[in-house]
Amino acid sequence: MISAGGRDRTPVAATCALLAATTILCLSGCGQHSAPAAAPAPVNSAAQAPAVPSPAVRPYRGVSVDGLPESAPERIDIPRLGVHAPLMVVDQRSDGTIDTPPFSKPGTAGWYDGSVTPGEVGTALIVGHVDTHTGPAVFYPLSSVKRGDTIDVQRADHSTAQFTVDSVRVIARSGFDNSIYSDASVPELHLITCGGHFDRKTQEYTSNVVVFAHLVSAQPMPAIAPQNAAPQSAAAPEPQAPAVQPPVLRPKD
Repeated sequence: MISAGGRDRTPVAATCALLAATTILCLSGCGQHSAPAAAPAPVNSAAQAPAVPSPAVRPYRGVSVDGLPESAPERIDIPRLGVHAPLMVVDQRSDGTIDTPPFSKPGTAGWYDGSVTPGEVGTALIVGHVDTHTGPAVFYPLSSVKRGDTIDVQRADHSTAQFTVDSVRVIARSGFDNSIYSDASVPELHLITCGGHFDRKTQEYTSNVVVFAHLVSAQPMPAIAPQNAAPQSAAAPEPQAPAVQPPVLRPKD
């Protein structure tokens, strides 16, 4: 089968739809090459929560409501779920789909570079496979996340942006709305993977699992140079005592 992007793909590789404004954004190749492994108990998709609005501005612990400066994410950790994964950059393909890490890297998640970096004001998007032909993948346990769980994102500036989960939803592929992708007025993080049931007839997952989280702290805070700060002159080096030469031993006449 040829995907929307024109790339050869195994017919059973599932795709997940993300509705973004008037453009359909899909997770390209989200799923697996064969029948899925038994997934952990998912959130009940029949009783979906209402759309989650951007949370009100909170007094973040040690974090300005202006968020963190831009810095590429390098790693994601969800301690309670045992998720510890490197991050790679994924982007939007010419056919409007959001790319995902290759199936050869099932343990890697992808930061969508069309979104803000995690910790900046706005909505950062991280995507990942739920499984591949080799078995469970990086976001396999994502549907088991709970409100209050911690998500840590290590960034290139050596800071770690820490998020707290607000909610998790299982959303039918046709049910995406603005709350999934739209920029927030505070720093937020959305994690997205495939979920629901695997339709063996269509060889696709019926839903997406989406985790909504907000920034609560950063450790350590990245250094931000003050604007218009006068350059500091280098301190004069302290005078050094002259080196003491050892005595020269001369032979007796």
